[in-house]
Amino acid sequence: MLEIKDLHVHYGGIHALRGISLNIEEGKIISLVGANGAGKSTTLKAIMSLIQKTSGSVINDGKDITNEKTKNIVKGGVILTPEGRRVFPDLTVDENIALGAYTRKDKVEIAKDRNWVFELFPRLEERKWQAAGTLSGGEQQMLAVARSLMGRPKLLMMDEPSLGLAPLIVKSIFSIIKEINKAGVNVLLIEQNAKAALEISDYGYVMETGVITISGTGKELLGNDQVRKAYLGE
Repeated sequence: MLEIKDLHVHYGGIHALRGISLNIEEGKIISLVGANGAGKSTTLKAIMSLIQKTSGSVINDGKDITNEKTKNIVKGGVILTPEGRRVFPDLTVDENIALGAYTRKDKVEIAKDRNWVFELFPRLEERKWQAAGTLSGGEQQMLAVARSLMGRPKLLMMDEPSLGLAPLIVKSIFSIIKEINKAGVNVLLIEQNAKAALEISDYGYVMETGVITISGTGKELLGNDQVRKAYLGE
């Protein structure tokens, strides 16, 4: 599906990504875990061409998108739900959702997808005429995901979807991620909540200071002593 090969990124004098390589296979949930500043968000931004890459390549479905423009990457089915939700606070829930389909022209299919995201997030349908800025944090996170799904992603990349949310809402968000994956959307998940992420992941990568240090199935990483001590509080 998507392959990153030997990716390097510099911020001024800082070598933020130091030759990382990873694969997102078809039908899978993949997690990228690590501490703050490890380079996780930088990885997603580099994939989306939101920041410049120093070297390396990004291949999507066999096509080299390393230097592709962000809008074309989105049209190619790779979509990022950013950290911090980034909803449009003065627009309604429904208007935010509609903006997620801005690259599409297929009105009948857009209407079907709108119905689907309201099935996934019934709370959003109840509040569809409400200004997005008046929603709770959990509802805004649901809206950010729903808006991304309206772009009909083949790969949905999610940056810290559980950040700042109550435990009950976190459980709901992770349940919905599994539902999205079952519907045929590949997922690349960045999370500081390593336990919750790895529990739903087919495969995971651990990142430290711009380098992938450990990789394995979600189950393998949950049982890895080094991962448990560093990220699972054990």
